[in-house]
Amino acid sequence: MTADPEIVLQNPNRYPDVTAAALAGWLRELVARSAPRPASFTARLVGDRAMRRANRDFRGKDATTDVLSFPGGETPEGLHLGDVLISVPAARRQVPAGETLDLELKRLLLHGVLHCLGYDHESDDGTMDRLEARLRREWL
Repeated sequence: MTADPEIVLQNPNRYPDVTAAALAGWLRELVARSAPRPASFTARLVGDRAMRRANRDFRGKDATTDVLSFPGGETPEGLHLGDVLISVPAARRQVPAGETLDLELKRLLLHGVLHCLGYDHESDDGTMDRLEARLRREWL
């Protein structure tokens, strides 16, 4: 019998238009099905200023972005899949007409999970993009 992954979805700014409980349930299922074995995973919803600082500190890019991923690794408690930061204001700005913020946040969470699983669209031959497109059809 396998344990469910420990999923933490932080919304420290308490964005009122984010349904964190629903997103956390969806994310728990995504990680449970995607990770090679039970894992922990953390996602944090932040503002543009915090995202810009993280992007500058970790990637050397002094600009905000929509999502940053930090793959994890083995811990004494088991596999930590990784951590993802999402800028809610950036996500809001790119919500397609007729869609919801929650759907955009799910897209970004899926993208972040794939990076934490080791996929990299910036250096592969399109593998991550194809997988992400397939998973979007399945999960979104």
